[in-house]
Amino acid sequence: MKQTVVYKVNPEHPEGSAIGAAAAVIRAGGLVAFPTETVYGLGADAMNADAVLALFKAKRRPLDNPPIVHVANAKDVYNLAEEVPAKAELMMKQFWPGPLTLVFRKYASVPDVTTAGLDTVAIRIPKHNVALALIRASGTPIVAPSANLAGKPSPTTAQHVFDDLNGRIDVILEGGLARIGVESTVLDVSEDPPMLLRPGGTPLEALEKAVGEVRLHPFITAEKELPPEKTRSPGMRHRHYAPKAQVILVEGIVPLVMKQIKELTMSCWTQNQRVGVLATDETAWAYEADVVKSMGTRRNLDAVAANLFRLLREFDEENVDIILAEGVPTEGLGLAVMNRLRKASGYNIIKVP
Repeated sequence: MKQTVVYKVNPEHPEGSAIGAAAAVIRAGGLVAFPTETVYGLGADAMNADAVLALFKAKRRPLDNPPIVHVANAKDVYNLAEEVPAKAELMMKQFWPGPLTLVFRKYASVPDVTTAGLDTVAIRIPKHNVALALIRASGTPIVAPSANLAGKPSPTTAQHVFDDLNGRIDVILEGGLARIGVESTVLDVSEDPPMLLRPGGTPLEALEKAVGEVRLHPFITAEKELPPEKTRSPGMRHRHYAPKAQVILVEGIVPLVMKQIKELTMSCWTQNQRVGVLATDETAWAYEADVVKSMGTRRNLDAVAANLFRLLREFDEENVDIILAEGVPTEGLGLAVMNRLRKASGYNIIKVP
């Protein structure tokens, strides 16, 4: 078992010694978890196929699930991408650094394992001083999916990373709470109009304002698991974001959602199940359950997104058997929240009128 070393770093002014030590691990083919503005990422040298394979193994991540390559400068894109369309350049200027990943046709020099065998590569510049310092000091693009065991809720604190990956990776850079709390938006710019593959920290509305039409992959709003031929990449088929407890997502008009969750709570109690309710500030007061947690107010979906993964992990600590979750509006970051909740539930969704 590896000895995982934790370095505490200042998120605004990361110390050179810790960054230097972590960068040396990256250059040697090791694995380093680090904070970004979205969630914590698990980094490896994107151009070192053996290092990337080790990352997949540490996360228990299926090899057909492509990760994202992180760079520190937009110029680095031209060393990885075969073609950079004009719309992509526009979005790079407007949204980078930030929670937007762009998918390009890749150069053959990018290892196949880094792109899960696809002919495209996903790239972004993170908006976090620790992440940028690590990439620059490493001198190489860093492939970095979320720093959790595959399938579990993504980590928004270093403690989440430690809980999942202690003894499986080399270094954790502890740089405080990830601000946004859900992963980056993924937009395929290898076709026109661009296609949204994953909603995230950059809202769809902002992309449409910048470049006009953006098509949504059916996976984005799916309310049931799509057949393999409908998924854009094999990685879309894997279970994500799920706590240990079963999740049931209830969507619809708020008073009817509340009524349904109360009825489900009583039904679960008759089966001696320990029930958790994932509510909002407007509704949490009304529930009687073993554990009730609020994601935040429906009037601030950015805050709801920031709290989501932390709360799903807290339900695990409370040892609930089932989580009854309220749906939220899908504007802004609400689209990303609902995408994550639907996937966390395994599409176990109850729609009320």
